[in-house]
Amino acid sequence: MNNLEIFNSFCGQSSKMVTEKYSTSFYKASSLFHPEIRQHIYNIYGFVRLADEIVDTFHDYDKAKLMSEFEQNYESAKENGISLNPILHSFCLTQREKNIPQHLVDAFLHSMKMDLGEIKDLNDEKYNEYIYGSAEVVGLMCLKVFVNGNEKEYEKLKPYAQSLGAAFQKINFLRDINADFTDLNRTYFPGVDFKNFSKQDKITIEKDIANDFEHAKIGIKMLPISSKLAVFMAYKYYFNLLKKIRRTKPELLLTKRIRVSNARKMYLFGEMILNSRSLTKPTI
Repeated sequence: MNNLEIFNSFCGQSSKMVTEKYSTSFYKASSLFHPEIRQHIYNIYGFVRLADEIVDTFHDYDKAKLMSEFEQNYESAKENGISLNPILHSFCLTQREKNIPQHLVDAFLHSMKMDLGEIKDLNDEKYNEYIYGSAEVVGLMCLKVFVNGNEKEYEKLKPYAQSLGAAFQKINFLRDINADFTDLNRTYFPGVDFKNFSKQDKITIEKDIANDFEHAKIGIKMLPISSKLAVFMAYKYYFNLLKKIRRTKPELLLTKRIRVSNARKMYLFGEMILNSRSLTKPTI
């Protein structure tokens, strides 16, 4: 291994560490990807996580400046083919190798910058724009890795990947109402007043998410074997979150974050391993 290969490996390990530290559930699911694609998924996760942390966590700093610097450093890494920021370097390696379109990255960064302003009273157009950029394009980036250059498969699976990303994001909105609305003064869902969050509001959102899941499930069954098991694991984890949200009163969603217990996570993981030989007929 030469020094450049050592540097690339170090950068990849950094992205892997970000995944492990920030999302134990996603990291566990990622272990089910075949080795040839697993690192690329870590690289994508590390990139989107860092951008997300800027807008959601670093409240004591100039977030607009940090986001601007992050975007400039990304552009430099892409242009030069190298970056001393290991997360940006590893992501750009994946973007080049897997031919991730620039418009997907641009849409993601656009949605992150939307969070720097006031997210309130969004109309349907702005809501869908945010969902697309913050979640659907991440699914499409991963899909580029899954299909490994097969453009016909990419186009066929694209709408299902978008539905899955949208479902995940909408569940995150519901489980993070307390932090988003109370702490950050964000209201993502159009026409919903969380000061008067009703049972009917909640049911309407849940039905929309269920429709996204139902559509996404069709595409998951068509994924290559190298990615199918891991994506099903993520699907089942979020589907369990939806079940818990459905059983939770609207007023409680405003005060606590819904989680899947560690015991339940281990059960789901074990179930996926046992079902790995019959992936076309998963238990959901």
